[in-house]
Amino acid sequence: MRIVITGGAGFIGSNLAEELSKDEERDNEVFILDDLSTGRIENIQTLKKFDQQTFVRGSITDLNLLNELFKDVDYVFHQAAIPSVPRSIEDPMRTNEVNVKGTLNVLIAARDGGVKKVIYASSSSVYGDTPELPKREDMTPNPLSPYAVTKLMGEYYCSVFNEVYGLKTIALRYFNVYGPRQDPYSDYAAVIPRFVNRVLENKPPLIYGDGLQTRDFTFVNDTVRANILAMRSNATGIFNIASGRRISIKELAELIMKMVGKNLKVVFEEPRKGDVRHSLADISKARAELGYEPNYSLEKGLEEAIRWFHS
Repeated sequence: MRIVITGGAGFIGSNLAEELSKDEERDNEVFILDDLSTGRIENIQTLKKFDQQTFVRGSITDLNLLNELFKDVDYVFHQAAIPSVPRSIEDPMRTNEVNVKGTLNVLIAARDGGVKKVIYASSSSVYGDTPELPKREDMTPNPLSPYAVTKLMGEYYCSVFNEVYGLKTIALRYFNVYGPRQDPYSDYAAVIPRFVNRVLENKPPLIYGDGLQTRDFTFVNDTVRANILAMRSNATGIFNIASGRRISIKELAELIMKMVGKNLKVVFEEPRKGDVRHSLADISKARAELGYEPNYSLEKGLEEAIRWFHS
């Protein structure tokens, strides 16, 4: 199969590229598209050993490039985005340009290139702070940040292209993905790489808010497998991809310190704008229609993540 991964040098995209590139049974030809604004070339250095893998430096805001790249492509995994809630609050225009216009470009190029299916990376942030748990795909979205709005717009565009143009699309709502290749040094780094990195450097975990907010964390290997199941499935629509378990941020910090063997005093700061209070996914739809089942407990996933960050 000929496959394009937008944002393929990013955290999730590079893990997905590796898994698809080493599928000897199907002999996939994988094209990694990334402008390296948030992706890192180091994430795909190890993929050079795969003959059927090509890196293309470019942006999803370039429709002409997408039209050329998507010719004779079977599947597109659309991972590219400006991925941060705080960054979207600081610069909503740029987030909209990439996440909304870029997604529209991807869908137009996929439609015109005869792509069989687009697998779109959405986000649990579209649910906002609705009090009902767990979050189900049929709940009314309530985005609290420009980032969340752009992800929801992408879902709507996917649905429209499916209905109007017959382009098969599927949107996967990721819940707090973590694991190897996640950047701990970015100002917008996710909570697990920030905690692990600080603890390994003998610095206390830094929590925004009271630490009682909860999250449903998903190990990246489970997210990668969900993408591949979505590609192989005839299913379209929206699916939660998560572990189906939640933990408070304070408990997470304590667990990471215990696993690393450090006893540090947690530092608390003011809550950040756009953060939701509680998050927990209902993954029954993904189980039933995609055959998705999370293989990694939080403890098992953290073991691998800590090992990678330590090395």
